Amino acid sequence: MARHTYDREQFTRPVRRILVGTLVVLFVAIFLFWRIDGPRAERIRAQIVDQVVPSMDWALLPVTRLSGMVDNFHSYARIHEQNRQLRRELQQMKAWKEAALQLEQENAKLLDLNKVRLDPKLTFITGVVLADSGSPFRKSVLLNIGARDGIQDGWAATDGLGLVGRISGVGRTSSRVVLLTDSNSRVPVAIQPSGQRAIVAGDNSPVPPLDFLESHERVRPGDRIVTSGDGGVLPAGLLVGTVVQGSDDRLRVRLAADYERLEFLRVLRSSPAEGIAATGGLVAPAREKQTVALPTEAADG
Repeated sequence: MARHTYDREQFTRPVRRILVGTLVVLFVAIFLFWRIDGPRAERIRAQIVDQVVPSMDWALLPVTRLSGMVDNFHSYARIHEQNRQLRRELQQMKAWKEAALQLEQENAKLLDLNKVRLDPKLTFITGVVLADSGSPFRKSVLLNIGARDGIQDGWAATDGLGLVGRISGVGRTSSRVVLLTDSNSRVPVAIQPSGQRAIVAGDNSPVPPLDFLESHERVRPGDRIVTSGDGGVLPAGLLVGTVVQGSDDRLRVRLAADYERLEFLRVLRSSPAEGIAATGGLVAPAREKQTVALPTEAADG
């Protein structure tokens, strides 16, 4: 048995060596042939490629199918993740929708209870901020709307969130808005919920102070500040900002308007209050003259 194994190894070992040597020589010959530059060698290589490559489609088909399956799997995974994200956003939007509906219903109830009448004359016109002409001593911006659009001095300008300033200087096609932070700006405000009256006095800083407060003890940081309408220049109820405590221990205003991105401003059209000519007619109606008939005897005497 051992002799047969030894004879077989003696026979197969030279055969393996011959096959390995033949393959090495064949590969070296193919390599050298493929490196030969010549028209005849190029034609032979082209014929070999034409004969071998089409017959390899069956071997490449599984690889192509597998690559397509991998791409489809990745695409399905991306679509699945996008679907989950859209569902989460949809749930959030539903929550926001419910909150908006509740706020709308609550607002309608409050308006009905308080019998609030909104001023129909308070409309607005939107202008584009052309330039910021601010400086260390003056804070203002220019708008592309002016007298041709009916703009008048003193009208309030907002950015959609809060009061920005008032019109001060009107040209034909442009107008200037003096910001609340300007040192020349003075705006009468009311502080909620205490109802305290004060003046927002600009000092060229982003957080203007509150002056002429009636009672500092009744005002707390975080209180809401709106225009009071005193003086009849600005309409009442426009949001200005909230109360904050400054580093100098003064009560200041964190403005609601975003002064870093002033691109569009709404100018509120407000008509002046009607003057009262006859104050007596407002206090009490005019009385009719009463005639008293005298007795006949007294008249004869």
